[in-house]
Amino acid sequence: MIVKKRCEWVKDDLNITYHDKEWGVPQHNDKKLFEFLILEGAQAGLSWSTILNRRDGYGIAFSNFDVDKVSKYTQNHVKELMQNKAIIRNRLKINSVINNAKKFIEIQKEFGSFDNYLWGFVNYKPIKNKFKKYSDLPAHTKISEKLSQDLKKHGFSFVGPTICYALMQAVGMVNDHTVDCFKY
Repeated sequence: MIVKKRCEWVKDDLNITYHDKEWGVPQHNDKKLFEFLILEGAQAGLSWSTILNRRDGYGIAFSNFDVDKVSKYTQNHVKELMQNKAIIRNRLKINSVINNAKKFIEIQKEFGSFDNYLWGFVNYKPIKNKFKKYSDLPAHTKISEKLSQDLKKHGFSFVGPTICYALMQAVGMVNDHTVDCFKY
């Protein structure tokens, strides 16, 4: 049996599946981009595994990541979500999802799609880095800082430079698989 060499952060079955099928794969579907925006914001201060283990719960809690439905959530929804053990029960993060849904729709109207807006930051082409080990990966870059500033200017929250870089990695705007990884 041949064992595939993966990025060193990949430790369990859930992360193996995520790493092999999603992480770093260019994503252009607005619904998936909204999903990752929610999940990366939820991750702030937590491990990715914590969020990945709750991904299904987030999908159920946030109307299968339907941005139109989430944008209409009220404070009654927030109260319900604060009781939902399948997600991170942080009022600021929950309110951020609702706010960001509204802002996401505004971006779609202004740019034709969130995909068009987001990928413009990398000239619509993934950046392929050449890191030898996981510890070489940056927490943020000049591009993620620019993206963060622009999202904040548009009214988004929980979109700091580190969250934005994680988003860029997740949706394939940057390929940060280490050079010894089979996905590189």
